[in-house]
Amino acid sequence: MGLQGLEDIPPTVADTKMNFLKSYKRPIPSIYSTVLQELLVQQHLMRYKSTYQYDPVFALGFVTVYDQLMEGYPSTEDRDAIFKSYITALNEDPEQYRADAQRMEEWARSQNGNLLVEFSSRDGEIESILKDISERAQGKGNFSYSRFFAVGLFRLLELSNATEPTVLDKLCAALNINKKSVDRDLDVYRNLLSKLVQAKELLKEYIEREKKKREERLETPKPNEAVAKFDGSAYPLKH
Repeated sequence: MGLQGLEDIPPTVADTKMNFLKSYKRPIPSIYSTVLQELLVQQHLMRYKSTYQYDPVFALGFVTVYDQLMEGYPSTEDRDAIFKSYITALNEDPEQYRADAQRMEEWARSQNGNLLVEFSSRDGEIESILKDISERAQGKGNFSYSRFFAVGLFRLLELSNATEPTVLDKLCAALNINKKSVDRDLDVYRNLLSKLVQAKELLKEYIEREKKKREERLETPKPNEAVAKFDGSAYPLKH
């Protein structure tokens, strides 16, 4: 096998996980860690498919999922550091993900349902990105549909206030994406979010309980301290 062949071998899931752990060394609470590891494995499998090509809708979907997952994380700084370590572990650019997601969000806010589905008849930076996706999804180049892509589409609809159910049908048709797959993946995403909300509530309750216990322990005097207070030596008589 020549050098070229060696270069074409993608990293294993274990390599990606190791890259992440080497990059972000601080402990992550298990509720977040478990879901992050699951997402990392899923995204590794998407990332190293032969048909994979990065696109801003996929980036928007991932950023949306990540921000929902990490909402309420104890430290914003750590949340950003984990994001960087995660994307870098996949040999991609975290700044590109954030910048593209932001551009897509800003664009979507200036749209409505009709404008969204008519992207192919207009010129513009985001319109060009969507036209390119549509062509690649039709078979004219690399395109690999994923759950994050579905969430990215959903986020575009959400930000443009496109509430009519038919808009998603039309947008999928315009992008040459299977609507049934999108529906299925959005259900999975909603279930994940509701589980996360429940888990975070439990975590919050646990933290509050532990804090209360700690405070009670600090407030309760130790037995020898209590004795000292009632011992005459604690209150020497004035001569």
